[in-house]
Amino acid sequence: MKSETCYLKEFGYEKFEVVVGMIGGKWKLRIIYMLAFHGVLRYGELKRLLSPITHKMLTAQLKELEKDGLVERKEYHQVPPKVEYSMTDMGESLQPVVREMYNWIQKYDI
Repeated sequence: MKSETCYLKEFGYEKFEVVVGMIGGKWKLRIIYMLAFHGVLRYGELKRLLSPITHKMLTAQLKELEKDGLVERKEYHQVPPKVEYSMTDMGESLQPVVREMYNWIQKYDI
């Protein structure tokens, strides 16, 4: 067996778990993926792209992503109401990770 450095030990398992909490779950990575490739999306567009996600789940996941600093919510005060979501700078820094996931899917024809 190779003797390799465990990179998680360098910065601590706790930080890794924080990151897993930020992007883990059934919907968060999907939301990040959509925003990474589409840029700015309105709530209804996100809901359509992520079908069959429920309104309650999408709202909860977006709030968590916003709280964690990955997604930005911009509300326009107009009738009808308009809300747009986009990645923050911190969220955009995940784009290479998402792109590599896309490349991996393409490479292995998953």
